[in-house]
Amino acid sequence: MHTLRKNRPLRRIVLTSAATVSGVVLLLSLKPHTTPLLAGPPSSVASGGASASDGGTGSNGSSGSSGSASGTRTLTGDTVQTRYGPVRVRVTVKDGRLTDVTALAFPADSPRDRQISSYAVPQLTREALTAQSADIDTVSGATYTSEGYRRSLQSALDSANR
Repeated sequence: MHTLRKNRPLRRIVLTSAATVSGVVLLLSLKPHTTPLLAGPPSSVASGGASASDGGTGSNGSSGSSGSASGTRTLTGDTVQTRYGPVRVRVTVKDGRLTDVTALAFPADSPRDRQISSYAVPQLTREALTAQSADIDTVSGATYTSEGYRRSLQSALDSANR
């Protein structure tokens, strides 16, 4: 048999395997469509992080504003830098009880950051209001945001006790 007419099964196996691996790599590199935000956090999702309601209090200072004579105070926590962006919260304390927590800044640079923040921030807010403290659980999949939220919340609560 002439060498040009020989079957080369090993060569076909190698070429088929290489084509299959290339196809799988191309499929896995495709970016999935992002789902629209169903229940988004405050307006800072649209603005890409910190919202205009930061009040210009500096990046790491606590600012507090006293409310009415009934003991209502609104306090802003420190801005905590996380791996994915800053986190900052504002709390309202009425007669010694935590009545509202608002996230002023949170990671929102990429669609994935916004998606994570859209489910983590409301969950963290509910937990803080239930616990009446910064002793809250970490949201699975949002570890850095949870830690930043907890630290900013604690700084706001600390300034409420001064």
